[in-house]
Amino acid sequence: MFNDLIGTIKENKTEFVSRWMEIMKDESDDIVTEVVSDQIFTKTSHEFVDLLVSNLEDSKEYSARLDDFAERVVRLGWPLTFVTSGLRMFGRIVYDNLTEAGKINDENHKQAVEDFDKWLSPMYNEIVQAYAKTWEKTVSLQKIALQELSAPLIPVFEKISVMPLVGTIDTERARLIMENLLTGVVKHRAEVVLIDITGVPVVDTMVAHHIIQASEAVRLVGAQCMLVGIRPEIAQTIVNLGIDLNQFSTNSTLRKGIEKALEMTNRKIVSTEGTV
Repeated sequence: MFNDLIGTIKENKTEFVSRWMEIMKDESDDIVTEVVSDQIFTKTSHEFVDLLVSNLEDSKEYSARLDDFAERVVRLGWPLTFVTSGLRMFGRIVYDNLTEAGKINDENHKQAVEDFDKWLSPMYNEIVQAYAKTWEKTVSLQKIALQELSAPLIPVFEKISVMPLVGTIDTERARLIMENLLTGVVKHRAEVVLIDITGVPVVDTMVAHHIIQASEAVRLVGAQCMLVGIRPEIAQTIVNLGIDLNQFSTNSTLRKGIEKALEMTNRKIVSTEGTV
């Protein structure tokens, strides 16, 4: 039966792929087909069929193709349900073709079902595992990239650096903030560091504690820390929670903070003649 499967798929590959694409486009969400061009969708569909055939011919080639295909469809944004349902649908297309050709009949029907199950069931599990592995790897890399961008220390003037914070601050991110602060202060030879919390939606006791710790660490390496971007609602929350921020300077906006930082480093912003 496996020889019949290989021969039938290879002989009718173009027809099978076209039929498969037509059915999957009708049954899938629009997002699956809209995010890629027809050319890429066709190319990937042919690769999918080649993957299924390679499982019947060469297990080593199949394993290599499977990992590569999983990475490709994850990048294309194909959901796992689309891939697994596509596997079942392709099996149905091949089965119907063999039935119409008389290669599957009442006498060998049971054996054919068993052979199809031996072909498709292990592949179903392997595709799920490969997809999950690739997705976890992708998410992990994205998480690392986001972490690297989540707490940058930016030198804006000589001896003055700014760390803009956006989003929620948890324990892991607080550790990253601390590391970037200390490394950046030494690297940029900063004397004043402004922590801008304009983009932090909530400042509770834990967030304040992390900021205070960061301020103390900066002070120990010879720099001063200033907290800027304190909105009225954040100020009210800090007061209600009884959080003590007296050990370092605060300002409502980054602009005012930079002006204060310049004064702390014996400089100031002056207007030149003819400017508004």
